[in-house]
Amino acid sequence: MPSSVVDEIEATSVRQQPLRTASSHCREPEGAAAELARSLYHADLGFVLFFCSAEYPLAELGEALEGAFVGVTVSGCTTAGEITPAGYCRGCVVAIGFDRRAFAVAQALIDDLEGFDLLQAQRLTGELLAACRRVAQDGEGGDRFVLTLLDGLSSSEEQVLATLDAALGAIPSFGGSAGDDNRLAHTHVYSGGRFHSEAAVVVMVETRLPFEVFTTHHLRPRDTKLVVTRVDRDRRRVLELNASPAAEEYARLVGLPVAELTPAVFARHPLAVRLGEAHYVRSIQCVNADGSLSFYCAVENGIVLTAMQPEPLLDDLRDVLAGLHERLGEPALIIGCDCFLRRLELESLGQVAQASRLLGREGVIGFNTYGEQHHGRHVNQTFTGVAIGSRPRD
Repeated sequence: MPSSVVDEIEATSVRQQPLRTASSHCREPEGAAAELARSLYHADLGFVLFFCSAEYPLAELGEALEGAFVGVTVSGCTTAGEITPAGYCRGCVVAIGFDRRAFAVAQALIDDLEGFDLLQAQRLTGELLAACRRVAQDGEGGDRFVLTLLDGLSSSEEQVLATLDAALGAIPSFGGSAGDDNRLAHTHVYSGGRFHSEAAVVVMVETRLPFEVFTTHHLRPRDTKLVVTRVDRDRRRVLELNASPAAEEYARLVGLPVAELTPAVFARHPLAVRLGEAHYVRSIQCVNADGSLSFYCAVENGIVLTAMQPEPLLDDLRDVLAGLHERLGEPALIIGCDCFLRRLELESLGQVAQASRLLGREGVIGFNTYGEQHHGRHVNQTFTGVAIGSRPRD
C-alpha cells in the first residue's frame, strides 16, 4: 500500500480518536510505561493523564513515564483502585492521551497547600489560561473545564478548593483526592517528572467538543440526626456526637459494637451535612484508640450530620450515564473520580463485575479516590467526573 494512503488512513484514525486510553498490569515501571506509550503515542499527542497504584516504585515509574513520553506533558496521581477500559482494577496503571488538535491542555503544581491564597489562585488561573491559548491549534479556543488532583491525606482540600474556585469563576471544576490502595499512609500527585506529597495538580482543558461536569451519589437522608459537640478540627476528628463519645454514638446508630466498625460499615452507613436542599456526605475514615472518629472531610463543632441510607448504587449510576449520553450523544470518554467507599460497597454486595461491565461499556476511565471535588466543594462517596462528547456541537 502506498505510504501516502497509509498516512491518510492513520490521520483519519487519529481524527476519529481525540482521546486514546490504555492500561498496563506490568509491575515493572519501564515495561508499564512502554506499554502505555505503544497505545497512546502519536505525532499529535499533546497531554497524558494517568492514575496508578501506589504499589509501584514511584520514583522509577515517574522516570519511565518521562522517558516514554518525551516532549509531552504528563500528570497524574496514585489511587485506591483504578478504572480501566475493562472496568475496576487494582495494582495497575491507566492513562488517557489527549490529541493536541482537539484539546489545549495546561497544568500547574501547587506545592504549598496551606499557604495557597486567593492571589496565588488568581495568578495560577491566569497562567493556565495563557498556556491554553498558546497551545490552541487554531486560535479560536473553546470552552474550558478544570481537573484537580490533591494529596488525599493533606487535610487541606477544603481551603485549596474554595480558594481556587473563587479564582476560576464560571469555569467548571471537578477532581479527586489521591489514594494509596486503602493503606491511608502516603498519597501522591505527579507533575514535572516526579511524584509529590502535600501538593495538588491543577489541569485546565480547553476544547470545542461538548462536555459536562457532573456528580452523583445514591444516598438518601433518614430522619436521624447527630450533632457534632466536640471536635479536633485540625485533625478532622470528631470526639463527641450528641455529647457522647463519637464512636459509641455512631455504633449505636448502626447497631454494632465499636469493635466491628470497619470501612465497609462506614460505606453502608454514611453521614452527611445538609447545605440548602442538597446533602453532602462526610465519610468516616476510621475509629481511633480514644473513641473518636476521623473523617475524610473537614468537620466543625456544632454541625448537624444526617444519617443516610443507600439506594441501589448501580441503578443511580446507570441513570446518570444514560442522561449524559442523551445530552451529549455518545461520549468519546468519561473521566471518573469514584470514591473508594463506593467500591467497598460494591465488593460487599458482590456487584464489582457488574459495575465493571457498565463502566467499560460507557467508556469510563479514572480512579477510586479518598474524596471527590466538585465546583470547589470537597465531597465523599460520590461518582464525580466529566463526560466529553465525540463531535463538536453545530
